[in-house]
Amino acid sequence: MSNLTLVCWNFENNGNGNPQRRRSGDELLHSLNPDIVFRQEVWDAGANGKVVFNEQARTLGLQGVLGEGSCTALFYNPAKFSAVRDWTQNRAPHYVMLPTALTLRHEAAGPEALPFNAISYHLNYASAEQRLLEAEWLTTWADKGWPTPDGRRHILPAIYAGDNNSYPTGSRGDLPLPDLSTVKNQPHRLHRSYAGPSGERVPDTRPDIVFRTAGLEDAALYWATAPHGNPAALSRTANACDTHGPDSRVDRAYFTPELLPAITGFEVIEVDEDLSDHHILRLTLDSDQTSDILNQPVSA
Repeated sequence: MSNLTLVCWNFENNGNGNPQRRRSGDELLHSLNPDIVFRQEVWDAGANGKVVFNEQARTLGLQGVLGEGSCTALFYNPAKFSAVRDWTQNRAPHYVMLPTALTLRHEAAGPEALPFNAISYHLNYASAEQRLLEAEWLTTWADKGWPTPDGRRHILPAIYAGDNNSYPTGSRGDLPLPDLSTVKNQPHRLHRSYAGPSGERVPDTRPDIVFRTAGLEDAALYWATAPHGNPAALSRTANACDTHGPDSRVDRAYFTPELLPAITGFEVIEVDEDLSDHHILRLTLDSDQTSDILNQPVSA
């Protein structure tokens, strides 16, 4: 069995303008042998003819696409995937931090298999209302049709990974939602909550609800509750602190349901806080099973 490795990381400010710190982060990602990398906060990578971005792609040994404004990026292994459509341009005004989205073909699946959509995203930091809007627009990539040689159109599978700046709705084994009174920084308390029906502020879980309503599944939750899964998949992705409250799982990956059986692993790789304020998600997919799924398309 051969695996495909997917990683997602909001690498804080792309190394905070420090070349050595940035290279340390890129080398850490490279050590994980990724086939697809979902990145957020790729600041300054597009300056001067994308010098920084091109260096990062070389370090990873991958090809990449940098989203508008260097908010997000996607990298992929050209030996295993090819890009057949780039959705990155002209996605405003729905997003403050624009996503990077590609339609990728899994070469091992063969030329007549469906490709799939891969989306790296970063929901808005300060506004729960804006996050709700962005999440709703993101779900459109789970509803894209694709023509096959038989003349039919089929719905493309999709994989999303990014920083949600909000909480999962939670289930048994998941991190509990924060008591907002423990979030000492009042602006941050506002940013991570919304006004409920009674007017009282409640933790913002609405993006997670939006994704689930659209039929997407939280990959960590799936793996934590799968028969051979591991509850550690629900580990924190951002550490507790006095101003921002308790440990949280703000970084998440969502799959359209048909892809879930291909998951063979999900883990959170903790990163030293001196390097970044977010940890890394690493998922593995069975390459053969992914190929089988892409050769059994869902009709539009």
